[in-house]
Amino acid sequence: MKGTVGELGEFGLIRELTSRLTTTPAVRVGPGDDAAVVAAPDRRVVASTDILLEGRHFRRDWSTAYDVGRKAAAQNLADIAAMGAVPTALLLGLVVPAELPVTWPMELMDGLRDECQVAGASVVGGDVVRGDTIMVSITALGDLRGREPVTRGGAQPGDVVAVTGWLGWSAAGFAVLSRGFRSPRAFVEAHRRPEPPYHAGPAAAGLGATSMCDVSDGLIADLGHIAEASKVRIDIRSGAIDVPTQMNDIGQAVGVDPIQWVLTGGEDHAIVATFAPDVKLPARWKVIGEVLNPSALPQVTVDGAPWTSKGGWDHFGDIES
Repeated sequence: MKGTVGELGEFGLIRELTSRLTTTPAVRVGPGDDAAVVAAPDRRVVASTDILLEGRHFRRDWSTAYDVGRKAAAQNLADIAAMGAVPTALLLGLVVPAELPVTWPMELMDGLRDECQVAGASVVGGDVVRGDTIMVSITALGDLRGREPVTRGGAQPGDVVAVTGWLGWSAAGFAVLSRGFRSPRAFVEAHRRPEPPYHAGPAAAGLGATSMCDVSDGLIADLGHIAEASKVRIDIRSGAIDVPTQMNDIGQAVGVDPIQWVLTGGEDHAIVATFAPDVKLPARWKVIGEVLNPSALPQVTVDGAPWTSKGGWDHFGDIES
């Protein structure tokens, strides 16, 4: 499709975007009405929202619109899974300049749709507005299916800390892209399109996870959220975390110890959780630490000592390192 968003117009843009969507049985009324209707058999709805701003959260010279769509959906759907819920639906708020080629929002919607399909959800509606820069706002919904939500506040001393998914891959990809390269491709793609283990969140809830969080701000930062909410100390064993050979190679090339990416790199959207020590965890889960009684030390330590290196994501701080 040729032309710009402005030439297509608001209603033409909405018509073209919604024509690209698929649905699921949970959607009773989809796009095209005043609001969508999504089934909630549990009678509770899990909800999460995020905003992606061009130049802050993505760059068009690094990522395609399809990449941005996959990433925007993934980071919100991962939040749903990290509560122990099953993703059901996603709503899009989109701000775009009138001169933007119309292909960009179309490809964005394709990415949103395809990532939703991976998680078992669907895009059910949203809104488009003209603005000076691109902004993508996502609201995701989920269903607990009779389970209690797994919050950040339930970790108990004696619990083990376990993780499933990638750690440090997005940060390594960011380092590669920042230096003008496009390979190793696996790490670049991990930054452009994270792959959260959606199934692992509800499965962890079924196993009795005492607390859970997706790794969006960095492992230490996100475990810090659990430690603070649970009023405990968490110690990570660095030797228990695998660092891929290629990540070591990237670290040597750019002068960074890759454990920095593993411990503080965000946007991988792995899932980290705490479990009672007698829980038999599936092979996909890797035990990386333990929950301890609170002490005078920082709430999250690495090999028993404070982690003092800079890292992690803060929307009002510096760009991630």
